[in-house]
Amino acid sequence: MSIRVTLDRVLLDRRMSLTELSDRVGVTLANLSILKTGKAKAVRFSTLEALCRELECQPADLLVYDDDEGSIQEAAE
Repeated sequence: MSIRVTLDRVLLDRRMSLTELSDRVGVTLANLSILKTGKAKAVRFSTLEALCRELECQPADLLVYDDDEGSIQEAAE
């Protein structure tokens, strides 16, 4: 099971750079980069709220749940 971050897709759709988003939400470029590359272990609700406000999206537009166990089980069958 894993949560995948789709920030790169949303940024592309909005034609916005990570640097511009960083300036708008007040989150460091380094922290947004960690989030964008899927290396973050957690995200604060305040950060998620700021991202959704600036990107005019819902949390589900930024986070996707992948059921990796189901894929592994299907492959074994």
